Formats: sequence, C-alpha cells, structure tokens
Amino acid sequence: MKKQKNIKSFLGIVIGLIVLNIVGNYFFHRFDLTSDKRYTLSETTKAIVGKVDEPVFIEVYLEGNFPAEIRKLQTESKQLLEEFNAYNSNINFIFIDPLADENVAVQMAEQLFANGMKPINISVNDKGKQSQEMVFPWAVATQGDKNAKIQLLKNAMAASTEDKITSSVQHLEYAITEAIVKVTTEKSKKIAIIKGIGEPDDVYIADFLRALKDSYFIAPFTLDSVAVNPQKTLKELQGYDLAIIAKPTKPFDEKQIQVLDQFVMNGGKSLWMLDQVQADMDSLYNPAGEMLVLGKDQKLGEMLFKYGIRVNFDLVKDEIGSPIKLAVGQQGSETVYKTFNWKFAPYVISESNHPIVKNIEAVKFDFANSIDTLKNNIKKTVLLASSPYATKVGTPSVVSLSGTIQEKTDPNQLKPKQTIPLAVLLEGHFTSVYKNRIVPFKTDDYLNDGKPTKMIVISDGDIIKNQLDQNYQPMELGYDKWTNTLYGNKEFLINAVNYLLDDNGLINLRTKEVKLPLLDKEKVYANYNYIRSVIVALPLLVLIFFGIVFTYLRKKKYTK
Repeated sequence: MKKQKNIKSFLGIVIGLIVLNIVGNYFFHRFDLTSDKRYTLSETTKAIVGKVDEPVFIEVYLEGNFPAEIRKLQTESKQLLEEFNAYNSNINFIFIDPLADENVAVQMAEQLFANGMKPINISVNDKGKQSQEMVFPWAVATQGDKNAKIQLLKNAMAASTEDKITSSVQHLEYAITEAIVKVTTEKSKKIAIIKGIGEPDDVYIADFLRALKDSYFIAPFTLDSVAVNPQKTLKELQGYDLAIIAKPTKPFDEKQIQVLDQFVMNGGKSLWMLDQVQADMDSLYNPAGEMLVLGKDQKLGEMLFKYGIRVNFDLVKDEIGSPIKLAVGQQGSETVYKTFNWKFAPYVISESNHPIVKNIEAVKFDFANSIDTLKNNIKKTVLLASSPYATKVGTPSVVSLSGTIQEKTDPNQLKPKQTIPLAVLLEGHFTSVYKNRIVPFKTDDYLNDGKPTKMIVISDGDIIKNQLDQNYQPMELGYDKWTNTLYGNKEFLINAVNYLLDDNGLINLRTKEVKLPLLDKEKVYANYNYIRSVIVALPLLVLIFFGIVFTYLRKKKYTK
C-alpha cells in the first residue's frame, strides 16, 4: 500500500513538472528580487530589444582575476546581459580576456587603445603577491559590419572606487541599449553645423563631430547664402532636425536671425553655445599677463529674450574653479610648473536628476557668462550652474592672470549664495521674435507661434572645443593635456544632442537608480576584530548546536 502511494506521488511530481514546462513555453516571466529592480529592463529597452530580428554579438572584455570592486562590475554586467538574452535570444554575449594570450597581448592592447578603449591599472593580490594588471572595462556590440563601443566603467574624478562602480552600474542598461540601437538601426536624423558665423575651425570641434557621426548624419550649413536667397536657405535648413550654433564671433544680421527663428518655429531643435564676452586664455599669455574683456554683441539677444532667456555680458568667477598649470621658475635646465585654481573656469558638478546631466563627470567652462531665465510659457530646466560661491564680473574689465591666482579669498565669498545658471534647456511652443513686427524677408510658411520643440542654451562657446596634440591632431573633447584631466564636456554635449533628437526615450534610461550592497571599508576596519570573531566563531557555534541536537534526538529515538 505504501509502495503504491510512493509511486503515485512520484508520478504526480513528474506530471506536474511536465505541465509546468509546457506552460512555461507559452508564458515567460523572470523574477527580479532586488529592491531597486536593477535587473528588470525598462519598457523603453524592451521596445528596442524586441525589434532586434538578427543576431547581435556583444564581446565583453571583463574576464580575469579582478579585485572585488571590478568583479562586482563584471557580475552586474553579466547578469544584466543575461536579462537582455532572456528577453530576446538574438542578443548574444561572451566574456573574454583580451590579454590572455601572452603572445599577442601587446598587439591586442594597442589595438583596443587605438579604437578608443582606454585601459585602467588595478592591483591584484594573488596568494599574497601584489601585481599591477591592465584591464579594459569595455564591450563591443556587433551586427554585420556595424559595431559600437560600450564603456562599462565611468571615469569619475575624485570618486571612490565604490562610487565609480555604482555610477557605472546605473549607466549599464543605457550604455548597452544605446549600442544595440547604433548597430541595429539605420541613421535617420540630420544635424546642421552652422557655418559662416566666425565659428572655430573644424579641427577644434573634430572629436565632437566624430562622436556624432556614429548616430546621426551631420553636415556643414553656411548662412552666407541668406544674403542672396533667404527663402531657399530657410527651406534647406528645415530639412535638418537639429541646428548647432557653436561659438559664433560674427554678429548675425536680421535675415540670418529670421532663418534661425523660423527653423525653431517649424519645430527644429537647436543647441546654442554662445560667448557674450571676448575673452580667451591665449590673450592672457602676454608679458603683462592681462587682458581687457569686452562685451560681444552677436545680435541674438532680442530673439533669445523672446524665447525666455538672456545671456549676459559678464563673466562668472567661481571659487570652485578648474586647475591651471603655470611655469613658476626653473630648476637646473628644467622648467618648474605649479598648479593653481583658475576661477574663470568654473568646475561644474551637476546637482540635477535630468537625464542629460545625471551621473556625468564634472564639466569645465571657460570664461562663461551668466544666464537669466525669464517668465513666459516655456518650460525651463537649469542643467548646469556654478557653485554657490560664484560672483559675476561685469564688462568691460581687466582680467589679470597673476592677480587672479594670487588673490586671497574674501571670507564673505565663502558664504553660500544662489547658483548662477550656465546651461538651460527650454521646451515648449516658442513665439517668433518677429511677431507683430516687419519681417526682413517674406516667406509663404511664416509662423508667429511655433510648433512644440526644444533648445539648449550654453553660455560658453569653448565647451565644444578639443585641444590638439603635438602633431596638431584633435584630442578627446574634455581632456586637458596640461593637467592630464578628463572632464565631462563630451558626455554632456552628446547627451544634450541625444535628448533633443531622442524619439524613443532612450536617454531617460540614464535616470535609473541602483543601490549596490557594497561593503563599507571604514566600518569593516573599525570593527575588524568583532567581524572576524563572528565570521570564525558563528559557523562553529551553529555546527556544534546542530550536532548536540542531532545527537540528542538520535539517542532519544534509538534508546529503549
């Protein structure tokens, strides 16, 4: 009887498992038990990944013997990629060690570096022996002949390793999904780089343009033809989705302003990087070490005022400035350099949760101007602002190199004040600057009240400029070769463009919050003896307890 009962139970379990497997083929669900749901793909990601109908291969260069922090990034990357694969089996991934083969390790490292994947050096403890290892925290997504890099570890200056890992994990879903979009989607959006306005030479904005080419069509667009045929110029400009106006030095005439205004009225997006003051570091490097800074009227003030914003003719002087390296003398035959705080280059750390600036590195400004936001029907979001310890310097005025770096900070200046906006996002239905005015030229589709659109105004034209190396080749945007510092300028501008042109909401994935259960090393150190005792003694006590209980129950059962 008991044997038959056991057989029935066994058959019931087998039948149940068969039914469960059949049901599982028709109903798919994965359970994410983390408190922050970091392994649950967002609806945006699911919509993008769900459309992938051909295999995408992701090579992750995070395989090897790593310290706990890097191993945590490795684990998080693997688990998230497993979620991508579970949702769509066309997303395939593999973890490899690019330096595993010592015979080709040097060539592989050089190739990865040449492709823009910079390594980091870590300390590895192998059986008590300390060694330095080179790690490439990158991945590459490939489909056919298209590929896209994925940066797994964000390089946050002055951040602890734990903070870097947390920041990087928060960025993972966005980074992976963006790469998948790049390799599976054909480019469609068109960007016009406005020319003929005294803009910087292409070599100084080359790195930014290279980054844009991965996702968008870009082309120079000159406004010179406005003088001959403004209607044709406007129509051609309306064929673009975004206009980038970078550091103009020539004033705009009325017809050029109308072309840009009507581009905005018809729903065109725009990114403005403006200098309202004539000032640059090259002008300071003279025997006197001084320069006269003057206001620079580009004739855009009335148009921007109508849109609800004003870029002022002043300079922002911030106590939290960026480092500058200057020669202070000679030691033997070698020049001695010293680092100073340059207050006219605000070091801006974002406090906003907006997807454009959330979780990005600090941005460096050079001779930035203050921005005022005006009341109208346009939604305004301050993306970047000075520290609370900044002041405005009016123009005209004299800026002294030695005077600025040597001046003593006024104690009153260290009292927190209101921050000064330096980059503002505007969204809504804009009103034409020529409403109720005589227009410079007539056009059939002139609009007084615009279609919904977005624009970003940044009060620094130099924010887009990259430095040049000794061979006059463009370096990475945001990298300062004099102080060997990498700022977040490139990420900020790319995020700005992505937000302005993003139709599928991909940029919003940057707001994802992740809380990793990392050890607090200071607490571990402070309570080291207690923690060690618990780790060693507790398992032994539990084992002894169960041994005693088991012995007691066994004696009770078999003793007659």
